Parts: sequence; C-alpha cells; structure tokens
Amino acid sequence: MSWLIFAFSGPVLWAISVHLDKYLVERFFKDSDVAVLLVFTALIGIVTLPFIWLLNPTVLSVGGAAMVLMALSGVIYIAALFFYLRALQSEEASVVAPFFQMAPLIGYGLGYFVLGEALTTTQLLGGVLIVGGTLLVSIRPGRKASRSKAKVAGLMLTCALFVALSSLLFKIFALRDEFWTTTFWMFGGEGLFGLALLAYTPYRRQFVALLRQNTGAVLAINGANELINLGGGLGNRFALVLAPLSIVQAIGSTTTLFVFVFGVMLSLRFPSLGRESFSAWELTQKGGAALLVAAGVFLVSR
Repeated sequence: MSWLIFAFSGPVLWAISVHLDKYLVERFFKDSDVAVLLVFTALIGIVTLPFIWLLNPTVLSVGGAAMVLMALSGVIYIAALFFYLRALQSEEASVVAPFFQMAPLIGYGLGYFVLGEALTTTQLLGGVLIVGGTLLVSIRPGRKASRSKAKVAGLMLTCALFVALSSLLFKIFALRDEFWTTTFWMFGGEGLFGLALLAYTPYRRQFVALLRQNTGAVLAINGANELINLGGGLGNRFALVLAPLSIVQAIGSTTTLFVFVFGVMLSLRFPSLGRESFSAWELTQKGGAALLVAAGVFLVSR
C-alpha cells in the first residue's frame, strides 16, 4: 500500500534526526535551553511557506476560522516537542521513549469519537503488535528507577495528547480542504510559536549567541536536520489523509526501533558517534521487536 511508504517515511527520517539532535545537543546546546532548539524547527517552517504558496496559490483563500484552527495544529505540535525535550532533560531517552506509545491509543479514541474511524479486529491486533514491538526496544533491564518518573510521565503524557490533537486537527482540515493548504497554515502556526520564543529575551540572546559562535556548523547541521525532520513530518501527515489516525501513529511509534538500527550502523562504521550494545540480550531483544513490528505492519496493511 502506498500509504505505508509515507507512514514509514516519518519514523525512518525522524530516527536519523534523533541522532543529529543528539550530536547537536552534545556539541552546541549543552548550555542552552531546549526551547532554543524549537526556534530552528519553527523557523524552517516559515522558510517553506513561500514555496508552498508558489505550488498552490489557493492556500490563502480559506476562511478565517479554518485558518486559525489549522495554525493551531502547528502551535500544538511545537508545544508537544517542547514537553518532549523538557522530559529528556530530566530522564534518559530509554525511559522517555515508551511514553510515545500513548499517542496511538489517544489517537484511536479521538479517531473513533471525532472522525468515526472504526478499526477491524485485524487492524487493532496489528496496531498492538507495532506498539508492543516498539515498547520491547525500550526495555533496559538492570536500570535504576528514576526519582523524577512522575514528572517525566506528566510531561510525556501531555506530549502524547498534544501530538494526537495536532494530528486530529490536521486530518480534519486536510480531508475537508486540501493537504498543502493545511500544511501551509500548520507551518504558519509553528512559525508563530517560534517568533513568540524569540520575543522572550533570554531565548533570543541564547539563539543569537549560538549563531555568532558557531554560525556555519549550527546552520549547516541544524538546517540539514530540520529538512530531514520536515520530510518525515510531511510523509507522516500525508499518510494521515490516506489511513486511520491511530494506525499512522502506531507506525510512527516505530521511531525507537529505527533509532536503534541506525545506532548499530553508527557503532559499526563510526564507533565514536554510536554507542549501541551488541550483547546477546540486546540483539535478541531488538530482533524480536523487529519481528513484532513486521507482523503488525502486515496485519494493518491487509
């Protein structure tokens, strides 16, 4: 199915982006607030607006109420990323990642009650296998429990709710109006969020300082990273138009699995950049997770 290609483009490209994010944070953003990272994400959306308008000039012809709600989808999405990055500041990625699995569950509820999307038993089973396989990747035996679990849970549950709400708003208007029109105003909302962050003096100073100190590296690496992230987002949102909300989000949750796959590649090719374990447990665990995800994808695509 063609929608599967678009649905999987999200987690594959997002996984690449995660590794680039890790490099950027360790190299350039150690002393900066995570909100500064979101400024780059938001501004890249503003840069794309003229190109989308040239592709489809009718994007400006929508009504005011629809325009506001489409933009709100972008604001909610960036806010979700903010809660995610805040959670990463408090806990390891392996602890934070499993909470993403709440997004497909919330998405299923929203899709059922708001959009009237009813999944077959086979699709439900496939979604459970995909989410279960992704959760299996996140298990780390022997790790000590964190004291900040309640805080992380609160941040990530809010993140999952916002991701589901943003996807719901996008799908409603993409189906009613048009994909590129909805994308245009969603990016506009993301841009407004970024401009609001820049209006806050401490964030603006950190942003300017980063550009002054590492102009070429920050712009080149972060620019490439945001374009990769943008491609994943567009693919995922186009899949929302073609398939049920909860199924697309279940496939999107496989990002954790692809993060591991690319981590292994980095560890083999560039040991200084990748730190994945090759123990028998790790390989068995990830192999089992891959099989569960593959079985789930087979079921949801039937």
